[in-house]
Amino acid sequence: MAHINQNFLKLPGGYLFPEIGRRVRAFSAEGTPMPLIRLGIGDVTQPLAPAVVEAMKKAAEEMGHKDTFRGYCEETCCAYDFLRFAIQNSYRAHGVHIADDEIFVSDGAKSDCGNIGDIFAVDNVVAVCDPVYPVYVDTNAMAGRAGEFDGERWSNLVYLPCTAENGFFPEVPKDRVADLIYICSPNNPTGTAATREQLKVWVDYANANGSVILYDSAYEAFITQPEVPHSIFEVEGAKTCAIEFRSFSKTAGFTGTRCAYTVVPKALERDGASLNALWNRRQGTKFNGVPYVVQRGAEAVFSPEGQAQTKAAIAYYLNNAKVIKEGLSAAGLTVYGGVNAPYLWVRTPEGIGSWDFFDLILKRACVVTTPGAGFGPSGEGYIRVTAFGDADATREAVERIKAVL
Repeated sequence: MAHINQNFLKLPGGYLFPEIGRRVRAFSAEGTPMPLIRLGIGDVTQPLAPAVVEAMKKAAEEMGHKDTFRGYCEETCCAYDFLRFAIQNSYRAHGVHIADDEIFVSDGAKSDCGNIGDIFAVDNVVAVCDPVYPVYVDTNAMAGRAGEFDGERWSNLVYLPCTAENGFFPEVPKDRVADLIYICSPNNPTGTAATREQLKVWVDYANANGSVILYDSAYEAFITQPEVPHSIFEVEGAKTCAIEFRSFSKTAGFTGTRCAYTVVPKALERDGASLNALWNRRQGTKFNGVPYVVQRGAEAVFSPEGQAQTKAAIAYYLNNAKVIKEGLSAAGLTVYGGVNAPYLWVRTPEGIGSWDFFDLILKRACVVTTPGAGFGPSGEGYIRVTAFGDADATREAVERIKAVL
């Protein structure tokens, strides 16, 4: 008889976003007094940049001719040289040198953040920021690293509270050494970003304890303040303790196209083994690479035209963030984020829980947000609002929310 992975049965009833979807569908079935505006799930609304579209059209045409057809990608790291070299150059712009065979192209940072656990032992102690992007927690629970769930916390995880009091950036744990440390900056869900000084504390901690930082920088393209680093590898010592995840999803609107990359330095070793080699082995075994057409589109993001066009889309979303922040602040709410990230972290009115405030805004303003409690215990008392909506709809959503407060 086949047996299942019992760790799946320990997971809470549903992933955060399907639960939001269930509530929205139930409300919609009753008939909404006005059209819904969705500022919950962080999906983009602006189309792919023209330079990207043209590159993909050209690549698709190549696939229709025998002499330019591409099958399996047999180049280094399941990625074509042209894209890895373009990514290399983007790091150089921030003073960071990354070797081409340290760059692994994939179908998404979400996938890589979860799959990276394959190269680590089950008994590693995992630390997560609280609040946290749910994928970090759930994939480790599936692997058996999280322990038991008590309805609020997992018994084996180290929770690193990120609150207004500490600027939404965690302090190193004092009672237990963390082996694997997830850090996201700019942060999802709080919309805040770490400084070099803050990251240096964690880099020193990881090198001193043999830990590995799993650094999710999927939103680095939204950074506007010069003092905020775009990569953890801008911090001295990071190449011996960190893995970095990046994505084209929010940077260039690839949420439906799927392309990302992970950087695993060759200087990073644990137990005498190269993590770069282990990840290369894992990817070569379980993954056949991102399609040629998509990789050509991703390459075009780094072209002068692609940079100008994608930056225009990012500016569009950041302007939405400004509208949300200014509007909700004027209504008396405390709002964080939205300066270096497309997310706003909004404190709920006194005495109202996250899910209750979510329901209130949904049913009275017909605006979909994300309850902070879904991101972990420290997320209670907040909602997350995304800036990825249409500009006119975003302005209307803010006015609707203001009207019900």
